[in-house]
Amino acid sequence: MLEEVERWLGARSWSAADRPPELLLAAKAAQGLSVSVVLPALNEEATVGEIVATIRRDLMGPAFPLVDELVVIDSGSTDRTAKAAAGAGARVVHRDAILPRLTPLPGKGEVLWRSLLVTTGDVVCFVDADLRDFDASFVSGVVGPLLTDPAVDFVKATYDRPLDGAAGQGGRVTELMARPLLNLHWPRLAGFVQPLGGEYAARRSLLERLPFPVGYGVELGLLIDALHTVGLDALAQVDVGVRVHRHQDGQALGRMAAAIYRTAQLRLSRGHLIRPSLTQFERVGARFVPRTHPVDTEERPPMREIAEYAARHAA
Repeated sequence: MLEEVERWLGARSWSAADRPPELLLAAKAAQGLSVSVVLPALNEEATVGEIVATIRRDLMGPAFPLVDELVVIDSGSTDRTAKAAAGAGARVVHRDAILPRLTPLPGKGEVLWRSLLVTTGDVVCFVDADLRDFDASFVSGVVGPLLTDPAVDFVKATYDRPLDGAAGQGGRVTELMARPLLNLHWPRLAGFVQPLGGEYAARRSLLERLPFPVGYGVELGLLIDALHTVGLDALAQVDVGVRVHRHQDGQALGRMAAAIYRTAQLRLSRGHLIRPSLTQFERVGARFVPRTHPVDTEERPPMREIAEYAARHAA
């Protein structure tokens, strides 16, 4: 491991318990910062309500008013996701209602990018909506360094990800695709335990400067671009314990891996894929049938280049 990464691990890796509530509130008040939490959601009726309720109870009440704004962005759910989120106390905004002049593209990154237009916080925290046994430290942990250390701009959560009861086996795309890519091509990011994790926070002033891959590559793309924009010492990670969520099947993971590779390839060459698609095989009766899926090839520009965003902040 690079000496720089070893130093970074000692200086920029913390536990959520390192910053007690009273310290966070004092730092937030002293700097006059506001915090927004965004949950991108697609058919997460079973879990989104509990996450929203936990944030409302533990982080927005009079005892610990850390979060100022809680928004769920519904990207076209066909179940009761929006109703569950609103019933638990979130403001729910449909993806298609944000920046309607641009036809929405499918993908998580698209939702995160659009969320910058309907939130106001100086610090923006993203949380996946499929988490089970959610704890408020997923938010307070990653927001903490941004409130207490002006030199930190981007914070990832780190955690154990169990799979079928086995600790640390849940990050299959991380171990088979993202970690090798980072170690080989961006070794300064080798210290991140969960580079693809969906729980992270950043200063709006940084997020609005970064392009957003529209699909599964968004976490890798933001991490790499943040490194090149503000440097390693402005990045950090916080241990929040254990992350339990819905796991996807092998073919879905293959599509995720292809999108992540494409995101890395674009950043290495700034070129284009010759064949932006992935063919997988399913057994149907006595034969294997090919199924070809497009690989995410779109990226949204930095939000500060969008006229509506610039006009809103100028006002």
